[in-house]
Amino acid sequence: MSGFSRRGLMGGALAGAVLPACGHAAALIPRRGGAVRVATQSVSTADTLDPAKGALSTDYVRHYMLYSGLTKTGPDMVTRPSLAERIESADRITWHFALRRGVHFHDGAELTSADVVWSLRRHADPALGSKMAGIVKQFAQVTADGRYGVTIRLTGPNADLPVILAQSHFLILRAGATHPDGNGTGPYRLAQFKPGIRTIVTRNADYWVAGRPYLDRIELISIPDEVSRVNALLSGDVQLVNAINPRSTRRVQGSAGHAVLSTPSALYTNLIARQTQLPTGNPHFVAALKHLIDRDLVKRALFRGYATIGNDQPIPPFHRYYNPAVPQTGLDLDRARWHLQRGGLTGVRLPIYASPAAEGSVDMASILQEYGARVGLDLSVTRVPADGYWSTHWMKHPLTFGNTNPRPTADLVFSLFYKSDAAWNESGWQNPRFDQLLLAARAEADEARRRAMYGEMQQLVHDHAGSMIPVFINLIDGHDRRLCGLSPVPAGGMMGYQFAEYAWWNA
Repeated sequence: MSGFSRRGLMGGALAGAVLPACGHAAALIPRRGGAVRVATQSVSTADTLDPAKGALSTDYVRHYMLYSGLTKTGPDMVTRPSLAERIESADRITWHFALRRGVHFHDGAELTSADVVWSLRRHADPALGSKMAGIVKQFAQVTADGRYGVTIRLTGPNADLPVILAQSHFLILRAGATHPDGNGTGPYRLAQFKPGIRTIVTRNADYWVAGRPYLDRIELISIPDEVSRVNALLSGDVQLVNAINPRSTRRVQGSAGHAVLSTPSALYTNLIARQTQLPTGNPHFVAALKHLIDRDLVKRALFRGYATIGNDQPIPPFHRYYNPAVPQTGLDLDRARWHLQRGGLTGVRLPIYASPAAEGSVDMASILQEYGARVGLDLSVTRVPADGYWSTHWMKHPLTFGNTNPRPTADLVFSLFYKSDAAWNESGWQNPRFDQLLLAARAEADEARRRAMYGEMQQLVHDHAGSMIPVFINLIDGHDRRLCGLSPVPAGGMMGYQFAEYAWWNA
């Protein structure tokens, strides 16, 4: 709720200057013009123009270029009204949105309440396959209040609704766009879209935020191989890339014309022990694994220091709801051995499925294999290709790895990955007390009590869930120094996937 009052949420478009990451020219005034080519690490023939179905970083970047949302989380991580110019709620159950007038879609049609109501309601249709289908179960009713008003009534209080609505999946389409084609109210217009190949957009001269965007043209492509992606940056073939491996940062920093943008984040790769199977569902097995993780080694050797030590729960130390009272789990071979013996698990043989798709997982698996051998646990590393990993292997074996992008609220990451009935409950962990706290925290108006609830939830996940989080991984982008206006945004790489609105070219 940062940036919003309890009673009323007043404001305008995203405010505040963005400090440019433009070599040493920090005082440059944004200028209009220029074209850039941008490469992400993810690509799929399922690339989509439908925000509800976005699943990859390339999708998120594309959608933020083309569409706008009711609210927006800016570079300062404060969520403010966007297409809505005023938001009010007295009880955090019923929310009233007054829409900004005079906003037009790329085809010239004016934005009205009908567009917003249609865009939000469609997520509840099972046939759509919305990635936010579980979240919108909280929407009891979405109705129009005249031409420029919308009311959302929730099934229960949720103080984080404005933050949730800022996610790319909830960007607004024109009513009736059953097959979205890029017609939005965003800063860029679609010029070309070839799934799995490229997206080309051009500046929307009628964008409703005065003065933005600055670039005339952006071509978005994907280069899955990290070395090739960095080579493309250094050769000048692209001007911005994401997901740089820490081992490549010296190469980028060694080039006078390029720079690295590192952002501490809540991104993590986690080892998943399915609680619905044995032996991974045995509490002693999970405890042994947690004490076999050399977190300092993972941070130092795998991520070259571009990481923050984790503690087997998804809230990082720099989050406002982080609970520092949860005891830090560390490498302890004696305790790991004791848990294996106590659980009758000594000599167990089990494969760990790892893939380049889950950043650092192959090396993490090798470290676990080595330490496991010292305490009587026979783990074999089964490396599988990145292509198809998430559909074929993730959550399909007793031991696999996940890779979770930052989420803007504690409620969202807990709801998506740890709630008992969540589709992405990776370890299949179920805890009634956790579910009860999750619902109660959404409704809690007292900040101290809300903090205490999230603190207890972190303790429960740490103690009982089958998810092991060694570190939180910094987001590392590389860019041409002539591309200005970039700044770290913990919500995701490339300024929380929203660089296109703020970046400019200093030729």
